Amino acid sequence: MKAVIKKSLTLTAVFLGLCVGSAHAEEVIVRVPFPFIVRGLTLPAGEYVVQPVDQDPAVMMIRGVNANHKSIVIVLTSPADGRDPAGDKPALTFTRVENQYRLSTIWESGTEGRALSKP
Repeated sequence: MKAVIKKSLTLTAVFLGLCVGSAHAEEVIVRVPFPFIVRGLTLPAGEYVVQPVDQDPAVMMIRGVNANHKSIVIVLTSPADGRDPAGDKPALTFTRVENQYRLSTIWESGTEGRALSKP
């Protein structure tokens, strides 16, 4: 019963990345309005730059750009299935588990998505 409840609570919450601008084609700047978890670390709500490390799309860097937090997290990714929930705009998708959001995919465009590797 608990597994069924947990599965039903594991809803996918999609946050459409609000694209503020970008310096490079591969760089995405987004505002996340809630705290979220990446690789076991809780990052606060705020503005983040998401970009590949050394032009390798399998390794992505998530960097906070707010003055009060400059968190940097490096994650391994693989090609994501499906389509960008925001159409052709950059987007991040999150999986909701109880009252926490976990970053699950990074979408640069309609068909270019990267899924985070499972911890």
